[in-house]
Amino acid sequence: MLIPVKTSQGTYDIVLERGALARAGEWLPLDRRVLIVTDDGVPAAYAQTVANACKQPTVVTIPQGEGSKQLDTWQRLLQALVDNAFTRTDCVVAVGGGVVGDLAGFAAAAYMRGIDFYNVPTTVLSQVDSSIGGKTAVDFRGLKNLVGAFYPPKRVLIDPDTLRTLPARQLSNGLAESVKMAATFDADLFALLETEDPFAESVLDTVIERSLCIKRTVVEQDEREGGLRKVLNFGHTLAHAIESVYDMQTYYHGECVALGMLPMSAPAVRERLIPVLRKLSLPITFDAPIDELLDACRHDKKTAGDTITVVTAPAVGTYEMKTIPFDEFTQQIRQVLAR
Repeated sequence: MLIPVKTSQGTYDIVLERGALARAGEWLPLDRRVLIVTDDGVPAAYAQTVANACKQPTVVTIPQGEGSKQLDTWQRLLQALVDNAFTRTDCVVAVGGGVVGDLAGFAAAAYMRGIDFYNVPTTVLSQVDSSIGGKTAVDFRGLKNLVGAFYPPKRVLIDPDTLRTLPARQLSNGLAESVKMAATFDADLFALLETEDPFAESVLDTVIERSLCIKRTVVEQDEREGGLRKVLNFGHTLAHAIESVYDMQTYYHGECVALGMLPMSAPAVRERLIPVLRKLSLPITFDAPIDELLDACRHDKKTAGDTITVVTAPAVGTYEMKTIPFDEFTQQIRQVLAR
């Protein structure tokens, strides 16, 4: 299946196909120098499969985790491009999750003012969300994604077979983003998550496809997050606060999003959302003190004075963006999560 995505710089395709990784040489133009970026949590065979299809591959493996999304790792990728005499006609391929994609994409965007970038996401989170839309970045001085660029890939290659090696917790982590998109944009997808087993391969393929189509529609209308794309931040205000207070092993990103969606959902939505989160083994209560999180929320870019702008779900499949008093935001979080 090919899903075209239109951008201001042209159109690129998302290839969604089981077994696509083994056909990387057919889907991607690799008859040149190729920098393959992966991490040590991704099965080495995935990057090697891409390397086997390349004329002149260079594989760089970084440590897994958010801690690698720093300028020094980005500079390491640039150094590899220089050391191997990459030119403007060569390319970068990311094989891994969101951290790998962000780093590799940002390196491709910066090197010689931009060389071709291809993304081969191997986690649910990156397949349904971060691999498309063109956001590339590194963290800086403790602030997530502060330094980066909008740089769309030339093609995204999604092979759901790569998900078979993921731990169950990582599968659930990624599916939280599909729940987010279903809750705000697609009532039918939400119903599918309610009634079917999302871990069954046929259902998972459908969830990935529907999630990609939602993200595609949003980013085509709002490439640089000036309006509609902000709706994709549903649940993320509190999620980012949790991430700033706790390390990424205590709470994964999707787990933080799950907690963040609950206070921003209308009671009727929350009544349906909780069983879905439970089915996915995602958290529905926060057991630690909430005051520290609320303090982190006060430093969120969507906070202005005594108000904060939030995305809410008044009904399943719908969204509303509104500015509310910060005290009201605080009250909602305490009422829903402090159980």
